[in-house]
Amino acid sequence: MSDFTLILRRARRYPQGDIVDIGVEGTRIGAIAPHLPTSAPTELDAAENLVSPPFVESHIHLDSALTAGEPRWNESGTLFEGIQIWGERKKSLSIEDVKRRALETLQQQAAQGVLWVRTHADVSEPTLTALKALLEVRDSVADWMRVQVVAFPQDGIYSHPKNLELLRESIALGADAIGGIPHYELTREDGVTSVETVFELAETFDRLVDIHCDEIDDEQSRFLEVMAACTIRRDLGSRVTASHTTAMGSYNNAYAQKLMGFLQRARLNLIANPLINITLQGRTDSYPKRRGITRVKELWQQGLNVSFGHDCICDPWYSLGTGNMLDVAWMGLHVCQMTGRAEIDACYEMVTTNGAKTLNVENEYGLEIGKPASFVVLEAIDPFDALRRRARAKWVVSQGKQLTFDST
Repeated sequence: MSDFTLILRRARRYPQGDIVDIGVEGTRIGAIAPHLPTSAPTELDAAENLVSPPFVESHIHLDSALTAGEPRWNESGTLFEGIQIWGERKKSLSIEDVKRRALETLQQQAAQGVLWVRTHADVSEPTLTALKALLEVRDSVADWMRVQVVAFPQDGIYSHPKNLELLRESIALGADAIGGIPHYELTREDGVTSVETVFELAETFDRLVDIHCDEIDDEQSRFLEVMAACTIRRDLGSRVTASHTTAMGSYNNAYAQKLMGFLQRARLNLIANPLINITLQGRTDSYPKRRGITRVKELWQQGLNVSFGHDCICDPWYSLGTGNMLDVAWMGLHVCQMTGRAEIDACYEMVTTNGAKTLNVENEYGLEIGKPASFVVLEAIDPFDALRRRARAKWVVSQGKQLTFDST
Protein backbone atom coordinates (compact mmCIF):
# COMPACT_ATOMS: atom_id res chain seq x y z
CA MET A 1 0.00 0.00 0.00
CA SER A 2 1.34 3.41 -0.98
CA ASP A 3 2.29 5.93 1.70
CA PHE A 4 2.03 8.77 -0.79
CA THR A 5 -0.62 11.38 -0.10
CA LEU A 6 -0.04 13.14 -3.43
CA ILE A 7 1.80 12.26 -6.62
CA LEU A 8 2.81 14.78 -9.26
CA ARG A 9 3.08 12.90 -12.57
CA ARG A 10 5.17 13.67 -15.65
CA ALA A 11 6.80 16.83 -14.36
CA ARG A 12 9.79 18.50 -16.00
CA ARG A 13 12.06 18.95 -12.99
CA TYR A 14 13.97 22.18 -12.41
CA PRO A 15 16.85 22.54 -12.98
CA GLN A 16 17.67 19.09 -14.40
CA GLY A 17 15.00 19.16 -17.12
CA ASP A 18 14.19 15.44 -16.82
CA ILE A 19 10.62 14.11 -16.67
CA VAL A 20 9.81 12.65 -13.25
CA ASP A 21 7.07 11.67 -10.85
CA ILE A 22 7.25 13.28 -7.42
CA GLY A 23 5.72 11.38 -4.53
CA VAL A 24 4.64 13.33 -1.46
CA GLU A 25 4.44 11.75 1.98
CA GLY A 26 2.54 14.10 4.26
CA THR A 27 4.45 17.40 4.18
CA ARG A 28 7.69 16.05 2.65
CA ILE A 29 8.94 14.79 -0.69
CA GLY A 30 9.19 11.03 -0.33
CA ALA A 31 10.33 9.95 -3.78
CA ILE A 32 11.44 11.26 -7.17
CA ALA A 33 11.63 8.79 -10.04
CA PRO A 34 10.96 8.52 -13.79
CA HIS A 35 7.79 6.65 -12.83
CA LEU A 36 6.24 5.74 -9.49
CA PRO A 37 4.29 2.47 -9.93
CA THR A 38 1.75 3.21 -7.25
CA SER A 39 -1.16 5.53 -6.60
CA ALA A 40 -2.15 8.29 -4.19
CA PRO A 41 -5.41 9.94 -3.10
CA THR A 42 -4.44 13.02 -5.10
CA GLU A 43 -2.65 12.77 -8.43
CA LEU A 44 -1.78 15.70 -10.66
CA ASP A 45 -0.60 15.33 -14.27
CA ALA A 46 1.96 18.03 -15.06
CA ALA A 47 1.93 16.96 -18.73
CA GLU A 48 5.69 17.59 -18.98
CA ASN A 49 5.37 21.18 -17.79
CA LEU A 50 8.01 22.74 -15.52
CA VAL A 51 7.95 21.95 -11.81
CA SER A 52 10.03 24.39 -9.81
CA PRO A 53 10.78 25.04 -6.18
CA PRO A 54 8.50 27.85 -5.01
CA PHE A 55 9.20 31.46 -5.78
CA VAL A 56 10.85 33.43 -3.00
CA GLU A 57 9.81 37.01 -2.32
CA SER A 58 12.94 38.25 -0.60
CA HIS A 59 11.88 41.88 -0.09
CA ILE A 60 8.39 43.26 0.38
CA HIS A 61 6.51 45.62 2.70
CA LEU A 62 3.28 43.87 3.62
CA ASP A 63 2.36 46.54 6.16
CA SER A 64 1.90 49.12 3.38
CA ALA A 65 0.55 46.78 0.68
CA LEU A 66 -2.76 47.73 -0.94
CA THR A 67 -2.78 51.30 0.42
CA ALA A 68 -2.14 53.17 -2.86
CA GLY A 69 -4.02 56.47 -2.86
CA GLU A 70 -4.48 56.50 0.91
CA PRO A 71 -4.60 59.29 1.96
CA ARG A 72 -3.31 60.60 -1.38
CA TRP A 73 -1.37 59.55 -4.46
CA ASN A 74 2.38 59.95 -4.89
CA GLU A 75 2.29 62.44 -7.74
CA SER A 76 6.06 63.06 -7.85
CA GLY A 77 6.79 59.34 -7.89
CA THR A 78 9.76 59.82 -5.56
CA LEU A 79 10.96 57.76 -2.62
CA PHE A 80 10.68 60.73 -0.31
CA GLU A 81 7.10 61.66 -1.16
CA GLY A 82 6.26 58.00 -0.64
CA ILE A 83 7.80 58.15 2.85
CA GLN A 84 5.79 61.31 3.61
CA ILE A 85 2.52 59.72 2.47
CA TRP A 86 3.20 56.56 4.44
CA GLY A 87 3.96 58.73 7.47
CA GLU A 88 0.42 60.09 7.17
CA ARG A 89 -1.21 56.71 6.48
CA LYS A 90 0.48 54.82 9.29
CA LYS A 91 -1.12 57.11 11.88
CA SER A 92 -4.41 55.30 11.22
CA LEU A 93 -3.05 51.75 11.23
CA SER A 94 -4.83 49.09 13.22
CA ILE A 95 -3.97 45.45 13.78
CA GLU A 96 -7.03 44.40 11.79
CA ASP A 97 -6.21 46.76 8.90
CA VAL A 98 -2.65 45.48 8.51
CA LYS A 99 -3.62 41.82 8.91
CA ARG A 100 -6.40 42.04 6.33
CA ARG A 101 -4.22 43.63 3.66
CA ALA A 102 -1.21 41.43 4.40
CA LEU A 103 -3.29 38.25 4.23
CA GLU A 104 -4.89 39.29 0.95
CA THR A 105 -1.45 40.01 -0.50
CA LEU A 106 0.00 36.71 0.70
CA GLN A 107 -2.88 34.76 -0.80
CA GLN A 108 -2.34 36.56 -4.10
CA GLN A 109 1.36 35.72 -3.97
CA ALA A 110 0.77 32.09 -3.02
CA ALA A 111 -1.61 31.61 -5.94
CA GLN A 112 1.31 32.58 -8.19
CA GLY A 113 3.76 30.16 -6.60
CA VAL A 114 5.35 32.37 -3.94
CA LEU A 115 5.70 30.32 -0.74
CA TRP A 116 8.58 32.10 1.01
CA VAL A 117 8.29 35.80 1.88
CA ARG A 118 10.51 38.23 3.77
CA THR A 119 8.54 41.30 4.75
CA HIS A 120 9.70 44.49 6.40
CA ALA A 121 7.59 46.01 9.17
CA ASP A 122 7.88 49.70 9.96
CA VAL A 123 8.91 49.97 13.62
CA SER A 124 9.35 53.72 13.78
CA GLU A 125 5.75 54.34 14.88
CA PRO A 126 5.28 54.20 18.67
CA THR A 127 2.57 51.51 18.88
CA LEU A 128 4.47 48.97 16.73
CA THR A 129 1.12 48.13 15.18
CA ALA A 130 2.57 47.01 11.85
CA LEU A 131 5.09 44.69 13.48
CA LYS A 132 2.59 43.14 15.88
CA ALA A 133 0.12 42.54 13.06
CA LEU A 134 2.69 40.96 10.75
CA LEU A 135 4.00 38.70 13.50
CA GLU A 136 0.43 37.46 13.98
CA VAL A 137 0.08 36.92 10.24
CA ARG A 138 3.43 35.09 10.08
CA ASP A 139 2.26 32.61 12.68
CA SER A 140 -1.27 32.22 11.31
CA VAL A 141 -0.19 31.28 7.76
CA ALA A 142 2.67 28.96 8.72
CA ASP A 143 0.94 25.85 7.37
CA TRP A 144 0.91 27.23 3.80
CA MET A 145 3.33 30.19 3.69
CA ARG A 146 6.69 30.78 5.34
CA VAL A 147 7.14 34.40 6.37
CA GLN A 148 10.10 36.23 7.88
CA VAL A 149 9.53 39.63 9.50
CA VAL A 150 12.23 42.32 9.53
CA ALA A 151 12.07 45.06 12.15
CA PHE A 152 12.57 48.05 9.88
CA PRO A 153 12.95 51.61 11.26
CA GLN A 154 11.53 53.42 8.22
CA ASP A 155 12.33 56.86 9.64
CA GLY A 156 15.81 55.95 10.84
CA ILE A 157 17.14 54.67 14.15
CA TYR A 158 18.54 58.01 15.31
CA SER A 159 16.01 60.40 13.77
CA HIS A 160 13.86 60.20 16.91
CA PRO A 161 14.92 59.61 20.54
CA LYS A 162 12.64 56.57 20.99
CA ASN A 163 13.36 54.71 17.74
CA LEU A 164 16.25 52.64 19.10
CA GLU A 165 14.06 51.61 22.04
CA LEU A 166 11.31 50.62 19.59
CA LEU A 167 13.78 48.55 17.59
CA ARG A 168 14.85 46.71 20.73
CA GLU A 169 11.23 46.10 21.67
CA SER A 170 10.59 44.71 18.18
CA ILE A 171 13.33 42.14 18.67
CA ALA A 172 11.83 41.11 22.00
CA LEU A 173 8.44 40.68 20.34
CA GLY A 174 9.91 38.15 17.90
CA ALA A 175 11.18 39.85 14.74
CA ASP A 176 13.24 37.43 12.62
CA ALA A 177 15.68 40.02 11.28
CA ILE A 178 16.85 43.54 12.03
CA GLY A 179 16.88 46.34 9.48
CA GLY A 180 18.06 49.90 9.08
CA ILE A 181 18.09 52.78 6.62
CA PRO A 182 21.45 54.55 7.02
CA HIS A 183 21.09 56.86 4.02
CA TYR A 184 17.96 58.37 5.64
CA GLU A 185 19.60 59.14 8.98
CA LEU A 186 20.20 62.82 9.80
CA THR A 187 23.96 62.70 9.15
CA ARG A 188 26.48 60.33 7.62
CA GLU A 189 27.87 59.75 11.10
CA ASP A 190 24.42 58.70 12.31
CA GLY A 191 24.17 56.42 9.30
CA VAL A 192 27.43 54.64 10.12
CA THR A 193 26.40 54.32 13.76
CA SER A 194 23.02 52.90 12.73
CA VAL A 195 24.67 50.13 10.70
CA GLU A 196 27.00 49.25 13.57
CA THR A 197 24.03 49.22 15.97
CA VAL A 198 22.08 46.81 13.75
CA PHE A 199 25.02 44.41 13.64
CA GLU A 200 25.52 44.60 17.41
CA LEU A 201 21.85 43.83 18.03
CA ALA A 202 21.82 41.02 15.47
CA GLU A 203 24.82 39.33 17.05
CA THR A 204 23.52 39.82 20.60
CA PHE A 205 20.05 38.46 19.87
CA ASP A 206 20.96 35.96 17.12
CA ARG A 207 18.98 37.62 14.34
CA LEU A 208 19.51 38.01 10.61
CA VAL A 209 20.43 41.42 9.16
CA ASP A 210 18.62 43.07 6.25
CA ILE A 211 19.36 46.77 5.79
CA HIS A 212 17.87 49.18 3.23
CA CYS A 213 21.24 50.43 2.04
CA ASP A 214 22.06 53.36 -0.27
CA GLU A 215 18.59 53.46 -1.83
CA ILE A 216 19.34 56.82 -3.41
CA ASP A 217 20.95 58.27 -6.55
CA ASP A 218 23.66 60.03 -4.55
CA GLU A 219 27.04 58.64 -5.60
CA GLN A 220 28.41 59.74 -2.23
CA SER A 221 26.08 57.41 -0.33
CA ARG A 222 28.50 54.64 0.60
CA PHE A 223 27.06 52.68 3.50
CA LEU A 224 27.48 49.38 1.66
CA GLU A 225 31.19 49.53 2.45
CA VAL A 226 30.25 49.94 6.12
CA MET A 227 28.01 46.85 5.91
CA ALA A 228 30.78 44.89 4.22
CA ALA A 229 33.27 45.89 6.91
CA CYS A 230 30.89 44.93 9.73
CA THR A 231 30.16 41.59 8.05
CA ILE A 232 33.86 40.79 7.63
CA ARG A 233 34.80 41.80 11.17
CA ARG A 234 31.96 39.81 12.75
CA ASP A 235 32.21 36.92 10.26
CA LEU A 236 28.43 36.92 9.66
CA GLY A 237 28.57 36.24 5.90
CA SER A 238 25.30 34.86 4.56
CA ARG A 239 23.32 36.06 7.59
CA VAL A 240 23.60 39.60 6.23
CA THR A 241 21.65 41.20 3.39
CA ALA A 242 22.00 44.60 1.75
CA SER A 243 18.79 45.64 0.04
CA HIS A 244 18.51 48.06 -2.90
CA THR A 245 22.08 49.52 -3.00
CA THR A 246 20.95 51.65 -5.96
CA ALA A 247 23.68 54.23 -5.40
CA MET A 248 26.10 51.60 -6.70
CA GLY A 249 24.72 52.32 -10.16
CA SER A 250 26.13 55.85 -9.83
CA TYR A 251 29.56 55.01 -8.39
CA ASN A 252 32.63 55.59 -10.51
CA ASN A 253 34.11 52.34 -11.75
CA ALA A 254 37.32 52.66 -9.76
CA TYR A 255 35.44 52.81 -6.47
CA ALA A 256 32.93 50.17 -7.55
CA GLN A 257 35.76 47.75 -8.40
CA LYS A 258 37.33 48.25 -4.99
CA LEU A 259 33.96 47.76 -3.31
CA MET A 260 33.37 44.52 -5.23
CA GLY A 261 36.51 43.11 -3.63
CA PHE A 262 35.20 43.94 -0.17
CA LEU A 263 31.84 42.33 -1.01
CA GLN A 264 33.55 39.14 -2.17
CA ARG A 265 35.34 38.96 1.17
CA ALA A 266 32.12 39.62 3.08
CA ARG A 267 29.99 37.10 1.10
CA LEU A 268 26.82 38.92 2.12
CA ASN A 269 23.58 38.78 0.13
CA LEU A 270 22.27 41.58 -2.06
CA ILE A 271 18.70 42.28 -3.13
CA ALA A 272 17.62 44.38 -6.09
CA ASN A 273 14.00 45.38 -6.61
CA PRO A 274 13.79 46.09 -10.35
CA LEU A 275 10.19 47.31 -10.57
CA ILE A 276 10.51 49.87 -7.80
CA ASN A 277 14.18 50.76 -8.34
CA ILE A 278 13.66 51.93 -11.90
CA THR A 279 10.46 53.71 -10.87
CA LEU A 280 11.76 55.72 -7.90
CA GLN A 281 15.35 56.37 -8.89
CA GLY A 282 16.60 58.82 -11.51
CA ARG A 283 13.70 61.19 -10.83
CA THR A 284 15.94 64.24 -10.55
CA ASP A 285 17.83 63.44 -13.77
CA SER A 286 17.05 65.22 -17.01
CA TYR A 287 18.76 63.19 -19.75
CA PRO A 288 20.37 60.77 -19.88
CA LYS A 289 18.36 59.21 -17.06
CA ARG A 290 20.00 56.62 -14.86
CA ARG A 291 18.47 53.15 -14.69
CA GLY A 292 18.31 53.45 -10.92
CA ILE A 293 19.31 49.89 -10.12
CA THR A 294 22.38 48.32 -8.56
CA ARG A 295 25.05 46.52 -10.58
CA VAL A 296 23.19 43.21 -10.66
CA LYS A 297 25.06 41.67 -13.60
CA GLU A 298 28.48 42.54 -12.23
CA LEU A 299 27.62 41.27 -8.75
CA TRP A 300 26.35 38.02 -10.24
CA GLN A 301 29.47 37.70 -12.40
CA GLN A 302 31.58 38.00 -9.25
CA GLY A 303 29.76 35.02 -7.76
CA LEU A 304 27.83 36.98 -5.15
CA ASN A 305 24.35 35.92 -4.14
CA VAL A 306 21.84 38.34 -5.67
CA SER A 307 18.09 37.99 -5.42
CA PHE A 308 15.14 40.02 -6.67
CA GLY A 309 12.21 41.38 -4.69
CA HIS A 310 8.89 42.98 -5.58
CA ASP A 311 9.27 45.49 -2.71
CA CYS A 312 5.90 47.20 -3.08
CA ILE A 313 2.41 46.18 -4.18
CA CYS A 314 -0.12 48.98 -4.61
CA ASP A 315 1.33 51.31 -1.97
CA PRO A 316 2.60 54.92 -1.69
CA TRP A 317 5.83 54.05 -3.51
CA TYR A 318 4.45 51.84 -6.28
CA SER A 319 0.77 51.85 -7.20
CA LEU A 320 0.99 48.78 -9.47
CA GLY A 321 2.03 45.17 -8.96
CA THR A 322 0.39 41.80 -8.41
CA GLY A 323 3.07 39.92 -6.48
CA ASN A 324 4.11 37.87 -9.54
CA MET A 325 7.83 37.17 -9.23
CA LEU A 326 8.10 36.38 -12.94
CA ASP A 327 7.19 40.03 -13.59
CA VAL A 328 10.02 41.06 -11.29
CA ALA A 329 12.57 38.78 -12.96
CA TRP A 330 11.32 39.80 -16.43
CA MET A 331 11.88 43.47 -15.65
CA GLY A 332 15.22 42.66 -14.03
CA LEU A 333 16.63 40.89 -17.06
CA HIS A 334 15.69 43.87 -19.22
CA VAL A 335 16.94 46.74 -17.08
CA CYS A 336 20.10 44.86 -16.06
CA GLN A 337 20.69 43.86 -19.70
CA MET A 338 20.89 40.18 -18.80
CA THR A 339 19.48 38.70 -22.00
CA GLY A 340 22.00 35.92 -22.66
CA ARG A 341 20.59 32.46 -22.01
CA ALA A 342 22.78 31.90 -18.94
CA GLU A 343 21.86 35.38 -17.72
CA ILE A 344 18.13 34.75 -18.17
CA ASP A 345 18.47 31.52 -16.22
CA ALA A 346 20.30 33.50 -13.52
CA CYS A 347 17.40 35.94 -13.27
CA TYR A 348 15.09 32.98 -12.66
CA GLU A 349 17.43 31.82 -9.90
CA MET A 350 17.18 35.30 -8.37
CA VAL A 351 13.50 34.70 -7.59
CA THR A 352 13.95 31.06 -6.53
CA THR A 353 17.16 29.45 -5.23
CA ASN A 354 19.07 32.69 -4.65
CA GLY A 355 16.15 34.03 -2.66
CA ALA A 356 16.25 30.92 -0.46
CA LYS A 357 19.94 31.61 0.20
CA THR A 358 19.13 35.21 1.11
CA LEU A 359 16.50 34.06 3.60
CA ASN A 360 18.93 31.48 5.00
CA VAL A 361 16.47 28.64 4.39
CA GLU A 362 18.42 26.41 1.99
CA ASN A 363 17.96 23.40 4.25
CA GLU A 364 14.18 23.63 3.84
CA TYR A 365 14.10 24.48 0.13
CA GLY A 366 14.40 22.56 -3.11
CA LEU A 367 13.09 19.59 -5.08
CA GLU A 368 14.88 16.87 -3.15
CA ILE A 369 13.78 13.82 -1.20
CA GLY A 370 13.24 14.76 2.43
CA LYS A 371 12.68 18.45 1.71
CA PRO A 372 9.27 20.08 2.28
CA ALA A 373 6.81 19.22 -0.49
CA SER A 374 6.46 22.80 -1.69
CA PHE A 375 6.59 23.50 -5.41
CA VAL A 376 4.87 25.20 -8.32
CA VAL A 377 3.94 23.73 -11.71
CA LEU A 378 4.22 26.38 -14.41
CA GLU A 379 2.68 26.23 -17.88
CA ALA A 380 6.15 26.34 -19.43
CA ILE A 381 8.94 23.95 -20.36
CA ASP A 382 11.90 25.81 -18.83
CA PRO A 383 12.80 29.10 -17.07
CA PHE A 384 13.33 30.88 -20.41
CA ASP A 385 9.84 29.93 -21.55
CA ALA A 386 8.37 30.83 -18.16
CA LEU A 387 9.95 34.28 -18.21
CA ARG A 388 9.24 35.00 -21.86
CA ARG A 389 5.53 34.38 -21.40
CA ARG A 390 5.27 35.05 -17.63
CA ALA A 391 3.75 31.60 -17.44
CA ARG A 392 0.70 30.91 -15.33
CA ALA A 393 0.99 28.76 -12.23
CA LYS A 394 -1.06 25.65 -13.02
CA TRP A 395 -0.71 24.13 -9.55
CA VAL A 396 0.85 25.25 -6.30
CA VAL A 397 1.61 22.72 -3.58
CA SER A 398 2.68 23.92 -0.15
CA GLN A 399 3.94 21.48 2.47
CA GLY A 400 2.11 18.68 0.70
CA LYS A 401 -1.20 20.50 0.26
CA GLN A 402 -2.57 21.74 -3.05
CA LEU A 403 -3.49 25.42 -2.75
CA THR A 404 -6.58 26.84 -4.42
CA PHE A 405 -6.36 30.58 -3.87
CA ASP A 406 -7.82 32.85 -6.53
CA SER A 407 -4.95 34.71 -8.24
CA THR A 408 -7.13 37.45 -9.74
